[in-house]
Amino acid sequence: MLKLGGRDFPEILNTIPYPPKQLYWSGQPPAAWLDKPKVAVVGGRKITPYGKAVTERLVSDLARAGVVIISGLAFGVDVTAHNSALAANGLTVAVLASGLDNITPRSNYQTGQRILQTGTLISERPAGSLVNRGLFVMRNRIISGLADIVLIPEAGLKSGSLHTARFALEQGKTVMAVPGNITSPMSEGCNNLIKSGAVPVTSADDILFALNIKAADKPQPVLVSEDEKRIYTYIKDGLSSQDEIAAASRIAGPQLASALTMLEIAGHIRPAGGGNWVAS
Repeated sequence: MLKLGGRDFPEILNTIPYPPKQLYWSGQPPAAWLDKPKVAVVGGRKITPYGKAVTERLVSDLARAGVVIISGLAFGVDVTAHNSALAANGLTVAVLASGLDNITPRSNYQTGQRILQTGTLISERPAGSLVNRGLFVMRNRIISGLADIVLIPEAGLKSGSLHTARFALEQGKTVMAVPGNITSPMSEGCNNLIKSGAVPVTSADDILFALNIKAADKPQPVLVSEDEKRIYTYIKDGLSSQDEIAAASRIAGPQLASALTMLEIAGHIRPAGGGNWVAS
């Protein structure tokens, strides 16, 4: 256990409003990663295919660049961020609202066990603590407090991750958000954050720049789905109209739009106006 003001207590938490009085941890000691660049990745629990793809892409690139991924091991964006960091052989930290002996939700137990192999589970709650809604909100101040930047890939208007964004602003941290479809309720929270001053993110380079990490230090993003590979080939070979690409690929509209977005985020293509695309 680490006590507030103690020698090994994370200094980054000493000065935040309402710092935890103690921290319990399991896995790697916090001292093993506190000096590394850290990004908290949080968002909606009801994740869409777009939100999942965006989270996987951004977190994979960040983890490969040596960035520690911090989240809350909740449904949706949180567990997707943890799993993406693990898949990229990165280091990830889960901040729990419960005691370390009671991973909640239980469906994420296996992810928690995988985190312990290379990362850390942290909680301010002792073993045996019961969980209630208020503890999840209070947990979020530790998630933002440990991070250098808070990233929200996807969040609805009432997402609990917006509490994390508020805590981050109170702590003087940078808040970044991924813009989403203006007709999607699951992107309404992110779009409102951006309108309120959050930094918009369309690639991991935006986050690495904010962390003062050169983009050249990370591997180039790769095409991760068969749809993306096919679409990129059509565009590279000269098809530019989205209608032409749809006819040639026979990919349904929502899947085509998602794949085009992922290709743009990865920097492989760029819009040319009028529903046209060109290879970057």
